[in-house]
Amino acid sequence: MATPHNAASAGDIAGTVLMPGDPLRAKYIADNYLEDVKCFNTVRNMLGYTGTYKGKTVSVMGGGMGIPSIGIYSYELFNFYNVENIIRIGSFGAYNDELELGDLVMASGACTDSNYGHHYDLPGVFAPIADFGLLRKAVEAAESKNISYKVGNVVSSDVFYGDDPAANDRWKKMGVLGVEMEAAGLYMNAARAGKKALALLSCSDHIYKQKELSAEERQTSFRGMMEVALEIA
Repeated sequence: MATPHNAASAGDIAGTVLMPGDPLRAKYIADNYLEDVKCFNTVRNMLGYTGTYKGKTVSVMGGGMGIPSIGIYSYELFNFYNVENIIRIGSFGAYNDELELGDLVMASGACTDSNYGHHYDLPGVFAPIADFGLLRKAVEAAESKNISYKVGNVVSSDVFYGDDPAANDRWKKMGVLGVEMEAAGLYMNAARAGKKALALLSCSDHIYKQKELSAEERQTSFRGMMEVALEIA
């Protein structure tokens, strides 16, 4: 069934969806990694494709920027299209001193400054975490390909241009590896739907080393992350 944000019909989308924020990254993955590709969505230019990778049917679709955006797209995939697994493949800004540009982080948990979880009306604070089965497979895939990685906590922030200059320092001192904008919302939607999610993140900039990749490099250079995601799809 079509939704206000997705034109796909039943059966158009695979059980596992790779979800970059940028729809052009979805197109790049479809063009360069998948075979027998069909486009299932162009609504709002949030491109979605289904194809095969090593004989497996896989979908890839953009999720936009921020928890409200990925919250909509992942909710519809989980609840209206019978998607079982969503693997976020995105970028993050590093805090950890050992990380360098392009390094892979697997987000076992996602702190957040977002109020997204409020709508569940829980009697406490929910801790958004990845599905351990997907995480374990991702670790095994990375090790088999000799791709270095770190597993740990990230923070999903609602703001890109924050007004508190000390916020990053406070997250860093708690051992948080870096900052992004979507994983916590994705993990909450997966938990509520009884489905599975994992965020695989490549370092696009380092907050403390004053280094960053260009927009084009962000779109095309995260091959290790993409290959791990495709292997476990």
